Formats: sequence, structure tokens, C-alpha cells
Amino acid sequence: MSCGCKTSGDSAHSCGPKKTANGCESVNTCGNSYKLSVFDWLSNINNPASNKCDIVEVRFKNDRKSFYKNVNNIPLHIGSVVTVESSPGHDVGVVSLTGELVKIQMKKKKFPEESILKIYRQANQKDLEVWQEARKKEDSVKIEARKIAHRIGLEMKVTDVEYQGDSSKITFYYTADNRVDFRQLIKEYASAFRTKIDMKQIGFRQEAAKVGGIGSCGRELCCSTWLTDFRSVNTNVARYQQLSINPQKLAGQCGKLKCCLNYELDSYLDALSHFPSSSTTLDTEKGRAFCIKIDVFKKKMWFAYVDSSMAWYDFDIDLVKKLIAKNKRGEKILPLEDLKQPDTPIQTIDLIQENNVDRFEKKNRGNNRSRNQNRPNNNGQNQGPKKNRPERAERSERPDRPDRSENPNANAGNQPRQQQKQQPKPQPKAQTEKTDTSSDPEKKQNPNKKNFKKKYPPKKDKNA
Repeated sequence: MSCGCKTSGDSAHSCGPKKTANGCESVNTCGNSYKLSVFDWLSNINNPASNKCDIVEVRFKNDRKSFYKNVNNIPLHIGSVVTVESSPGHDVGVVSLTGELVKIQMKKKKFPEESILKIYRQANQKDLEVWQEARKKEDSVKIEARKIAHRIGLEMKVTDVEYQGDSSKITFYYTADNRVDFRQLIKEYASAFRTKIDMKQIGFRQEAAKVGGIGSCGRELCCSTWLTDFRSVNTNVARYQQLSINPQKLAGQCGKLKCCLNYELDSYLDALSHFPSSSTTLDTEKGRAFCIKIDVFKKKMWFAYVDSSMAWYDFDIDLVKKLIAKNKRGEKILPLEDLKQPDTPIQTIDLIQENNVDRFEKKNRGNNRSRNQNRPNNNGQNQGPKKNRPERAERSERPDRPDRSENPNANAGNQPRQQQKQQPKPQPKAQTEKTDTSSDPEKKQNPNKKNFKKKYPPKKDKNA
């Protein structure tokens, strides 16, 4: 037997070894939790009275619930599948609430005790098989019902179909903007499905609660999880909260205004009660000014002149109340630009340096190049005399490299390219002055030795 802990009440799901005598251990986490479930905060409290509440709450498909009396004193718990009284026949549902909290729910929903039906028994295997077969046919019946309604030409939408537990009745839930004459439709349904037909019209909000979905906030719809009553929402709610009247942003899955707009309405109304009226005007020496904007969080009001409404001036509500009191005494106030106080920026101290983008980078990394460029080239003067360095001395005396002081183009490599283009080409005399270096004894001894030229400018091309 299934615990029935799925959202749709499908008994094909089974918890297996998790089900115990006290019910499913994961009744709120196995599959999906109950739609519009109630937290039993009295479950761990012992009943001081001797008589125990014999009324339980039974949930059927989606959000349909009802109360039944346990006349046979059957040991029931949350998740038990029971067979209850119905007209005609019987129905199968899942127990969703037991104990003293049921009386509180009945009082909240104003459920009459005279109309309470009774529980026959716990559902046996035959009841479950009939119930499962009926639930499997609901999708195909819904598609066929929509085709019949479209063929007749009725302006309605079949939202959901629910079979009774013994397959003796089908309930069609539909939505329509206007009144629908479905007398011909019932005849077509009765001849097509061969059972008793029941039609129930629901609103668009109830449709969204039955179908379910994900809202723009990323959470499951409130109407399909915990919201039980649907309060009216109008555009004044958006105006009080200073929201743009954009139907695409303010509308929910049902096409109506979102129910969550009512959640913070009382807080906004409480805050706006301390504000002067939005139609307040101020008489200044420069002219009349009117309120153009209100900020509830900063407790400020923006004013602008009637003649030039492009310049806005914001004031605290305490100052605005004083200015209104002066106007009531017949005094004109100073111009708005004189009353406007300069905004003092708030200086914050970043103790942990979260706002610094370069807090993970090494400091003074970019200044290393400039230091190397500005460092003087001592050529080993401050290093003291070193041994075994005859090669460097011989290189400095080589005649094939002219002295930097004599060659004005020696530092041309450090100049920009534009300046190098403007300089005249070197005279060919430098080529004639070169001597043959083949007689150098050092090159004869070490012909494969490399000459390091780090501290000398690069050679110029002969054909430059």
C-alpha cells in the first residue's frame, strides 16, 4: 500500500521500507510534499482531555480537501489511504491532518459539522487498483473533452479532470470569461465517457493553483504551496509601492496581478502615513512648486517649479512639514535652491580592503622598468678590482667600436622612430675607418666564444 506522499496523490508511488506504523517517515520530502499542507504544531502535545478528536482532514487530487468523521475508530495517521463516503458511491483520498488541529482548521474554513461525511475503511487492494486505473485515464479524457468543447464552439477552457475513486463520476474544472451554456456539452460528455458528469467553474487564480508552476522569483507558486485565500489585488497597490504600472511585470502565471503585491502593502501604508500628501504645493518667492516624487526608504520628497520642472530638489519630510506650516500662516518661503542643503558624502572605512581591486597584486610592479632605465651604468666601477677579466678590457679597446662620445648616433636606439627617420644617414667614412679584426689573437684562440653585448647599443645596419 502506498503512503500517497506525492503532490498529485498518485498511489503508484511507494516509499518501500520507509513506511512504518506511524506513517511515511519522509512524507514531506519523499517525492513532493503536500500541496497547501498544514504544519501540525500540536502533534507533540498530549491531549489533556479524555475524548480524542475523531475528525480527520482528507486530501484528494491537487488542492481539494474535505473533513470526514472516523466513526469506526480506525487507527489513522498522516499518509493513510482511506475510502470515504461520497455521492454516488465512494471516493479514495489521503489523510493530510489529524488531531486537535483539525477543529481549528474547520473553524477557520467555516466548515459545517452537520455536513461531515464518514470514513468507511482503509483502502484495500481492490480500491487502489480501481483508483489507479481511473487516474491514468484523466489525461486522455481531458484532451478529448477539449476537442468536444472546441467542436461545439464554446468559449471555455477545460483546465483539469478528476475521476472519483470508484470511477462513477468525472468532475471537469473549466475557466471562462463569460457565462457558458454547457447543456449540450454535458450530453456530449455523457455519451462519450459513459459516466456521470459534473462541471465546476473556477477562476484563473484557482487554475494556477491546480496546475502549479514557477514564478518570476524562482520559487514555486504561492497559490499552489501555501496560499489558501485569494485577496483582491488592484493597481492602487502598485501605486502605493511606487512601482511602474507594467502589466507584463506585475502579472503572474494566472494573468492577474501578483498576490505577493499585498505582502508588503501594510508596511508601505504605515510609512506613507507620516508623509505629507503627494498633492502638496509650496509657495516660494520664485514661484509655486509641486511634489513630483516620494522616496519611502530615504523619507524624502522631490519638488520642482511649475514653470521649470526639469530641476528637482529633494527635502526631508520634517523640513517639508515646516515649510507647509509657514505657507499656512501666509508666509512665502525661500527659493528651493536656497533651501537645498549640500549632500555630505558618507565616508566609509574599508577595514579589510574589500573594495580594492588590486589588493592581490604585488605593489610597485610597474615601477621596476622605470627604475632600471634611470639606473646609471657604472660598467663595474663600484665593484672593485676583479681578477681574470682581461677580455672585457680588451673589448673596450677594440677599434671596431667607436666611442660613444665621438659617435653622435650611439644613443639613437633610445630615441623614437620618428626622430631616427629625421636624422641624416651616417657618412661612409665610418666604414673606411674600420680595421681588419682578423688579426685579433683572442678570436683566433676562442673562435666559438660568444660576445655579450648587453651594455652596448645594437649595431646599425650598414645599408641603413
